Amino acid sequence: MKLGYTILYVPDVAASLSFFEQAFGLQRKFLHESGTYGELDTGSTTLSFAAHELGDMNFEGGHVHAHNSVQPLGFEVALVTDDVPAAHARAVAAGARSMAQPVAKPWGQVVSYVRCPDGMLVELCTPMGG
Repeated sequence: MKLGYTILYVPDVAASLSFFEQAFGLQRKFLHESGTYGELDTGSTTLSFAAHELGDMNFEGGHVHAHNSVQPLGFEVALVTDDVPAAHARAVAAGARSMAQPVAKPWGQVVSYVRCPDGMLVELCTPMGG
């Protein structure tokens, strides 16, 4: 078993892809012609976005829409970078909300948190042990 995809359900797949491109410098793999599914090139594990209507089809009774939640979901996407303060500033300039400024953790990482316009929580962090 290996992790193949992380799929985030969002109100506007194209907008989320564009935000992640602008805020984090990730490259788009593709956006399906229906506009309901897209992927970013993030390495060996795919970061994907799917429209809420697809999630509602998959889960009887629906699902939590992160963009409507006052608090961030108990889930985050962690993006690794050598320069957390610069990445944090870039994300905020692109429209993210700062949730926690960059701080050095006792285990050696520098970590910060932002919340994307689609409601997703993103951790920005330096590599472990580096």
